Amino acid sequence: MPSNSNENAPRSGVPRRAVVAAGASALALSAAGLPAAGTASAAERPAGTTAPSAAPRSGKGWQRYVQAPASRAVRPVRIIASTGDVHSPEGLLKPGGPRTVLRRPRPAAAPRWPEGTVAEASSAHAGNNGNDGQPRTYDAGNAIDGDPGSFWNDDTLGAFPDTLTITLPATRELSGITLISNSDGVPTDFVVDVWRDGTWQTAATVEDNDVIQRAVPFAAQVSTTKVRITVTGVQDTPRGAFTRVNEVWPEPVAPVVVPSVTVDFGKVVVGFPRVRFTSASDNSPGVRLAFSETKQFLTDRSDFTRSDQSGAPGQGTDQFAVPAGGADWTDHQGFQAGDKVYADGLHGFRYLKITLDALASDLPAAQPWGTVEIDSVGLDFSAYLGTPSTYRGWFLCSDDDLNRYWYGASYTNELATDTFRQDDVDPRNAWSPSLEGKVVLHDGAKRDRDPYVGDLAVSARTLYLTHDDAAAAARNVLADLADHQRADGWIPPASISGYALPLFDYPLWWVTCSWDYVLYTGDRSYASRYYPNLLKVLDTWYPSVTDSAGLLSKGLNGTGGYGDYAFLNRTGRITYYNANYVQALNDAARLARWLGRKGDATRWTQRAESVKGAINAHLWDDAAGAYLDSATGPVRHAQDGNAIAITAGVAGSERAASALAHLDATTQRPYGNAFMDNDTLFGDASQRVYAFTSYPEIVARFETGRAESAVDQIRRTYGWMDSHDPGITNWEGIGPGGSLYEGAYTSMAHGWSTGVLPALTHQLLGALPTSPGYATWEVRPHPGGIAWAQGQLPTPQGPLEVRWENTEKAFELTVRVPAGTRGAVVFPMDGHDVTVRGGGRVLWDGRRASDRGVRVIDNQITVSGLSGGVHSFSAVRHR
Repeated sequence: MPSNSNENAPRSGVPRRAVVAAGASALALSAAGLPAAGTASAAERPAGTTAPSAAPRSGKGWQRYVQAPASRAVRPVRIIASTGDVHSPEGLLKPGGPRTVLRRPRPAAAPRWPEGTVAEASSAHAGNNGNDGQPRTYDAGNAIDGDPGSFWNDDTLGAFPDTLTITLPATRELSGITLISNSDGVPTDFVVDVWRDGTWQTAATVEDNDVIQRAVPFAAQVSTTKVRITVTGVQDTPRGAFTRVNEVWPEPVAPVVVPSVTVDFGKVVVGFPRVRFTSASDNSPGVRLAFSETKQFLTDRSDFTRSDQSGAPGQGTDQFAVPAGGADWTDHQGFQAGDKVYADGLHGFRYLKITLDALASDLPAAQPWGTVEIDSVGLDFSAYLGTPSTYRGWFLCSDDDLNRYWYGASYTNELATDTFRQDDVDPRNAWSPSLEGKVVLHDGAKRDRDPYVGDLAVSARTLYLTHDDAAAAARNVLADLADHQRADGWIPPASISGYALPLFDYPLWWVTCSWDYVLYTGDRSYASRYYPNLLKVLDTWYPSVTDSAGLLSKGLNGTGGYGDYAFLNRTGRITYYNANYVQALNDAARLARWLGRKGDATRWTQRAESVKGAINAHLWDDAAGAYLDSATGPVRHAQDGNAIAITAGVAGSERAASALAHLDATTQRPYGNAFMDNDTLFGDASQRVYAFTSYPEIVARFETGRAESAVDQIRRTYGWMDSHDPGITNWEGIGPGGSLYEGAYTSMAHGWSTGVLPALTHQLLGALPTSPGYATWEVRPHPGGIAWAQGQLPTPQGPLEVRWENTEKAFELTVRVPAGTRGAVVFPMDGHDVTVRGGGRVLWDGRRASDRGVRVIDNQITVSGLSGGVHSFSAVRHR
């Protein structure tokens, strides 16, 4: 889910969190990227990657789309840059080859201002505990104290000019200055004035600066007692657009080009980086590692590290002091020497920059100069390793793009399926002894790494359809959250904040995800054990936030400050919450019937009907032909509420068609469908795309007979992510113009965005369970212009395999059914215009059936009562 805070530089921040999910029997997500590099556009993809026009033999061909590495020892695939004195950078790619050598001379002592020099600033940020948990200040004096680890930070976020004035105790000749900042955002535009003849005179002007150490020579040597630096622009980073100056030196000192090598792993990977150092000079030269999922945010600082939230002094990179004899170093979290030379450990990234450098605060344990020789760089892959042999479910169709999206989504989800480890999870009080050492579904590969139940609404379905042997990853999360249920029935969204993060919608997702888990696995012991928790959620907590109309209303019972999947500032009657409530009530009723709790099932079904009626009475907007986002405040219409109203059965066919038409007219973007139709909730809301909330809309389009528009939305959403850096994996969110919606902080491999996978399997291919453990199932294809598709769904009784081919004349369908299950197939055509054959005989001739199991339902031919074995059908169109 998205982050839950803004981090405005020097303060420690608390990222925002978010959640989204899909409706009842439909969920959809995306996958991306056949090429190993993951960034090739369609025009750049290797020859031979387009699927043949005719369907391949069942179960053959899908393996080439699998994205996971072949083993847990992962190597980079290319060098993309090197700087400074570096010999044989390509040696990093393969052990035993030429050694890569980085050299950096010992730097001369930094120039110092004379004793008695003072500094003043236009403003200074208040002191705090910074990122290392230690008290620190941001006063102007930090810019001349000789310590590059401290800095002046102004106190006017995004407002300029900011001035720093340095006053000397006596007149001094200056030929220029050097301004040193840091990777949290350098001053880009500034003017240097000197005090002469009783007035300020400009000595130098700097524009478009992008380096941390900027030498500023004057046109001529000047004699002065004061220097003033006026900053009018800075780089805007996740830590905010502040002016930060670590040091100003009284001479122009050109920086030595720092030796570095940047490697590309070809796609996002996750695990513990490993560097094999063969030797080094005897002064403990420091090496810094910076990680990024994208080239855009690849700098000397990682795009995000958990040390940014934990208070560790990593300053955005992982550090290592190389001993003279070398070392085979695996990057695990912790300090190398006492409280110096910190590394953050596990990372999710595509690009890795290795630099010969050291923090001033790490002296003398690590030095920013010397010689380092490296044999190779790699990664110990920590997540679920999804090789072709581990896939229990698969998908293949005539469209190469859709195949890539499906397997890209699977890989995205594999990256988030990992062991819960104290050193690797969100540092904001998310560690829990009840989860330690268990496999879980984290929200993403790189950042929070905490299991959120809303994310499971999508990611768990993706898991069940690909690697059902890992279903425990979902069960462990659901059970643990239920075990931390509050006395009033509220269930926490995650372990973060000691299981206390207040979200309004996530207990509903716990109900729906619990039903999903039972539906896919048939785990009766889970259902029985946690049924009392479900009762408390639906019969105690949600009634406490229900108003007189029978609608959930955020703000009742002290919930005004509660968030939701995206921490949206909306209160009162919200369509999304109430449509989700209908879904949860009906899912709970299904579970109750399975357990023989008919009274509960009846009560919840009746309540669902009542809430459905209230939604249609109070939240439908006739003028727009869509459901309101909220009954109060500015008029807007949201993707989440409208889509889930359709998938949950709140909207009838006419309102469903109208709502989807409204979304078509107001939210279509080249990179997907936005989650709001205007910007009254926050700026650029109408430009933001969440694949999480797009999933139920895609499902709604398939299930209301709009398969072509569903495929179009998939192509725009997942095609955008597939063709833009880092490729293959599914992004947490997309912002204006197709950007990373939260900049470098954005997770580029987020399980909640994988809805394309269940959508293609359940809706396009058409196969899904209809009762726990696939005891019953249905195959209802929605071709959407696709010529053929085939796939396999893992069930507790064995694989359910489906393949179909769609031509102008006929629809051919074969189902391989596991023993002990029964199901039905539905043909995607006008039932009065076809002849259906199966088992060597005519089952339907266009007017009447030859078998009691053959019926016309909603104008489509349904053949039911199919049990174990292979069943083949041909539906031939009459014209």
